[in-house]
Parts: sequence; C-alpha cells; structure tokens
Amino acid sequence: MSNKKTHLHILGICGTFMGGIAAIAKELGFKVSGSDANVYPPMSTQLEELGIELMSGYQVENLADDIDLIIVGNAMSRGNPMVEYMLDRNIPYTSGPQWLLENVLKDKWVLAVSGTHGKTTTSSMLAWILEYALLTPGFLIGGVPQNFSSSARLGNAPFFVIEADEYDSAFFDKRSKFVHYRPRTLVMNNLEFDHGDIFNDLSDIQKQFHHLIRMVPSNGLILSPANENAINETLAMGCWTPTEVSNAIQLTQGWQAEKLNAQGSEFIVSFDGKAQGIVKWNLIGDFNIDNALMAIAAARHAGVPSAIAIDALAEFINTKRRFELRGCVNNISVYDDFAHHPTAIAKTLAGVRAKLLQQVNEKKAVGRILAVLEPRSNTMKSGVHKDSLPQSLNDADEVFIYQGEQVTWSVSDLIEQCSAPCYVENDIEVLINKITQHAQPEDIIVVMSNGGFAGIHEKLLTRLTELNK
Repeated sequence: MSNKKTHLHILGICGTFMGGIAAIAKELGFKVSGSDANVYPPMSTQLEELGIELMSGYQVENLADDIDLIIVGNAMSRGNPMVEYMLDRNIPYTSGPQWLLENVLKDKWVLAVSGTHGKTTTSSMLAWILEYALLTPGFLIGGVPQNFSSSARLGNAPFFVIEADEYDSAFFDKRSKFVHYRPRTLVMNNLEFDHGDIFNDLSDIQKQFHHLIRMVPSNGLILSPANENAINETLAMGCWTPTEVSNAIQLTQGWQAEKLNAQGSEFIVSFDGKAQGIVKWNLIGDFNIDNALMAIAAARHAGVPSAIAIDALAEFINTKRRFELRGCVNNISVYDDFAHHPTAIAKTLAGVRAKLLQQVNEKKAVGRILAVLEPRSNTMKSGVHKDSLPQSLNDADEVFIYQGEQVTWSVSDLIEQCSAPCYVENDIEVLINKITQHAQPEDIIVVMSNGGFAGIHEKLLTRLTELNK
C-alpha cells in the first residue's frame, strides 16, 4: 500500500507492540490515528509527541471518513463496536504483524528474538549492539529499551531487530505473531508452556515455533540453548538452517560463559573453545548471561565482531521493568520486575540471591529478599501455574501475594506450600501496610507483575518514607 496520504487507524494503539507499529508507520509517512480502551502513558505520551491522534474508547465515531485501512490489535474481539462497524462496512483491515511484514520486514534482514522468557531484554541488547557498531538498526521491542528514546523505529540499515511473540496475531488470524516476521537470524531463548488462554499444551506452542523454523532460510542462522529439551524436540521436527548453541557442555562447541563472580556481573565469553572477551556490566543473574550470549551470537551473524558486542554490553542499560530500581528509603530498596511466569520468577529471585551472596563475600551488610507478586497474566489468573509457583519463590525470605478479583483460584493455598513465610491479601492497601511493617534496613523488595499493580511501587516508597520520619 502506498503511504501517500494513506490514513491508518490502529485499534489497541497504546499497547507496546501496536504503539511501535504506529511510530514506524508515522516515520514512513502514513497518516496515523488510533483508539484504545484507555489512552495512557508512557505510550500515549510517546505517540502524542509524534503527532498521532489518540482517542479513548472504541466508539464508531472515532473512525473518520478518510480511513483507508484499520490495523487491528490482538486484544480486539468480535462484539467490539469498532470491529463490528469495520466488518459491516467492509473497511479494509489487517493485523499488526501482517502490516509490518508487508511494509517493513519484507525488505529487511530480520533478527527475531523468540522464547517464553527474555525476549525483551535480549532484543534490547541486540539492537544496542548493532547501534554501538554504527549500523543504526530498525527495531520493535515490547518494552522500553533505555539505550534508545523509543520502543520502535525504522532505522537506516538493512537490519531489523524484533521481539518475536508467540501470542496470536488477531481475532481473524490465530497464528503466532512471529510467523509473519520471516527472520534470517532467529534466537530461540527457551520454550515452556504459557498463554493458557490460547494454547492447550506445550505441543501447541511447539507447532507454532516449528512454523517459524520452517521460514528461516538455509543461509540464515538459528540460535538456541544446548539443554532446552522442548526446543530440541521442535528442531527435530525439521530444520533446514545452520544452528549454533549457547552454554554448550562441550567447551569446543558453541557459545559459553564462565562467571567471574557469583552475581554474574563479570563473565568470560567463549565461542568454540576460544575466549572472545570479558563482559563487565551492571546486570546480574545467570538468565541475563544467557540473554547476552544470544545477543552476541546474533550480532556476530549480522557481521559484528564479538569484541565489539562485548564492549557494547558494558554500556547496556537494562530494559525498564527488568529488575529496575524504583527507589530506596532507609536502605530498603524497591525493585520492579516484569516476571510473571514461575521460571522467570525463580530466575529473578536467584539473581537477587546471588547478588546478596556476593555482598556477603565482600563483607558488606545484607538484608533479606521480600518477594511481592501479582498473578496477573491470563495463565496465572486461571491457575495453570499454581502448582509450580511455590517452588519458584524459594529464594525469597518472605513472600507477599495479591489475590486479585480476576484470579480464579485461592492464592491462600500457597501459604502452606511456600518454604518462606507467605502472606496473601485481597486489598492493595492492606498488602502495602504489611510489606512496609515487615521491611527492615538493607532489605530488597522485589515487586513482580506484568501490569501496573495499582502503582504499588510508588505507594511502597511513600509509605516507607512516612514510616521513616
């Protein structure tokens, strides 16, 4: 579709992915407007600064007469007034992933980062490495990469980095988003059961991943962990592309990392048994080391020497909401983390525990880990992960969980199953009071949710300040 005077209207525009689509469309010269149930920052601010008209709600009046195409977000469903109006009047429509393929990705060397965990962080690392190497890549990332001023841009290079989500594309296209991306470089971080609202079991997800594998050309590259059985099974279904593995057991094969301290802030990177350099950065945790290896390997496929990638990571600032320090009061630190799956929760807390052990070794004062969790994802709310959740919290010293109205199972059942003292509340203010009453100097409060959690981070800091007066 020619972009000359073409008016695109985006349904669900304030989501990170759809907001990124809007920003790229505007950069290409399209006229862009959009609707969302709630127009909210930071995406609303970013889009308004670009001159994109935003409308709150899904009233049909939002659809101007000159709209040429509607891009439908995957949160839209039949029964939505604008969706019904669009269908009844035969207004042209498409999904965000399909639009991106036809208008951007078809001409690009796509570097796609997939997996249950680590997509946003690894995509941000990879985009930053290419930027550091002066390649000015395009990217669309499902978070706020702090080395850049926005979550998406067109870029000036043939390279385009995209967070490759397995969630469905739209109400009329139930394929995973990533089947539209046609990557030349594919990162497969890990693979577990998630998104219980659209997938029945792990094999359902593996089928979607294999659709993606089928699209990677024979002169491309697929990167995966050496010991991820679900990915190995998926590759065994058929693979026509060279592969490289990370953290391989054999020291002469693939990518490896050797930690130089317990928390993982320094580690040696090797490829096929040859040292490439030492990463020294501000991040912690084995999971971030895994992400870094993938980003270095993917950048190397695009022509960036490992030494340059390692230098770039020394200046990498972690994505917002990935163990992000929100504030410190009376030596009590409040962190925000996007973890919302038991594996991600366990990895986040293990990284914090390693950080504390490192401080013990350095004879520094250390406190406890207070884990605060909101089961908010559709999978969590339905109780799919309730049996594995208690074990994922083992590295916490105390656990505080919010029983939200939409959670369909009794979170209180976890109290006896958690190894640490566990407290469950169905009122945010009561939960905040309990956390702040338990918190002591040197403690680390880790708030984990894939939503706003009713602004609990700032409320905790405010309450801690009041108690410290």
